[in-house]
Amino acid sequence: MAIETTSENFDQAVAGPLTVVDFWADWCGPCKTMAPVLAALEEEYGDRIKFVKFDVEQDNALPQKYKVMSIPSLVLFKDGVAKEKVTGVYPKEKLAHYFDRKLAEG
Repeated sequence: MAIETTSENFDQAVAGPLTVVDFWADWCGPCKTMAPVLAALEEEYGDRIKFVKFDVEQDNALPQKYKVMSIPSLVLFKDGVAKEKVTGVYPKEKLAHYFDRKLAEG
């Protein structure tokens, strides 16, 4: 299960070799579409990638900091530093391919 984070523990949550943060909101239909995709990917990649969720309704400063203008947005962190962002709904296979590439980069 993805780690639900807040502004207070966000930096700690994204620490580590590779972390994917799902910026989402409860009212967001596309976010609900992505939830089972991310859950399946977490089962597959959870031993190599940390999965974190951040509800944009609780604080808008963090989404602004990472230039999250629409949701769902996934921000990839490497060693606690934001590296890339993908926005929108993606099929599991496409995200799996993306994660494989990021893991291969080391």
